[in-house]
Amino acid sequence: MHLPTRYATKITAASVALLAAFAFSFSVRSQEPTNQEKPQTPAPAASPSPAPTNQTPANQTPATNETKENNAAPKPKLGSELDDRSLITNTDLITLTVTVTDTYGRYVSGLSKNAFAVFDNKQQQEITFFSDDDSPVSVGVIFDVSGSMSGDKVKRARDALSKFIQTSHDSDEYFLIAFNSRAQLLLDRTRDGDSVLNKLTFVETKNQTALYDACYLGVEKVQRGAHPKRALLLISDGQDNDSRYTFNEVRKLLKESDVTLYAIGILGGSDAGSALGMEGQGVLDELSGVSGGKAFFPRSAAEMDDIFEQIALELRHQYSIGYKPDQFVNDGKWHRVKVKVTPPRGLPRLFVRSKEGYYATAGAR
Repeated sequence: MHLPTRYATKITAASVALLAAFAFSFSVRSQEPTNQEKPQTPAPAASPSPAPTNQTPANQTPATNETKENNAAPKPKLGSELDDRSLITNTDLITLTVTVTDTYGRYVSGLSKNAFAVFDNKQQQEITFFSDDDSPVSVGVIFDVSGSMSGDKVKRARDALSKFIQTSHDSDEYFLIAFNSRAQLLLDRTRDGDSVLNKLTFVETKNQTALYDACYLGVEKVQRGAHPKRALLLISDGQDNDSRYTFNEVRKLLKESDVTLYAIGILGGSDAGSALGMEGQGVLDELSGVSGGKAFFPRSAAEMDDIFEQIALELRHQYSIGYKPDQFVNDGKWHRVKVKVTPPRGLPRLFVRSKEGYYATAGAR
């Protein structure tokens, strides 16, 4: 504490001791001057960045009462909540990934928002979000390494997968899941496509097949990907005999999610006409269809190469369309969605493929 000069000139030698005692007592009672004299040592929690995981660094001065109170504050928990994707929700924005092709199956890009119309339960909706950018994708590669895929099938599919990676966006990220008797996450979030191919070289095949478990794991992983556009690439013969999840559970999950599944059915010479082969084709057709994707059944190595390249091109020529349904009600009911496109003058008839609907449930989309 500092006394004004006009008062200081009146202090006599006899009253110095008394004045000093009074000043000390006054400084103890008045906290604001003391705090103002110590702004150079703020408490650790005053930093605008999230509190560190280690709340007590090794080089931190041992603690005053003020430091202990700041360390006890729940800053790390708040930071982790803000980083949690589940808190960033949009309960009524419906987003659709739309593929447009012409009569020859060629992808049509460059259409404007006005060329599209969206119907929710037969009621036309206003499109509030539209994009046709060549944006990167989070891709989950689900590879069947069960006994039914032994021999030349795995090698053929692995070679064709390299075509997909070469044609994909440079910033795509990959998840790799292999499955036989159980689903295994072999790679988690990598942009190195070569590492996906190399990892498949060391997988041992087994007779049991847990296809549904692998699809379930794939959806869960890809939904946590870095990119809003998400897809699964399922390489299998469609057979399952060892999953905990059922076909209906996986089908429902794909209908609820925003993940598009593409299936490549790897069938041997005798598979196509057999009961198991037909069943496998039906499974792949249904799972891909409900997600807005497509199933392919190549008959030769050359055709397989073309299909993988075609899927990669499709992911790069899609439209993203979003709308908020009129009078949205969080009732959990299934809403059927229809997307129509009007071709510009001079273009032939166009074909649209997207998800068939959504469940009206609150949560992140």
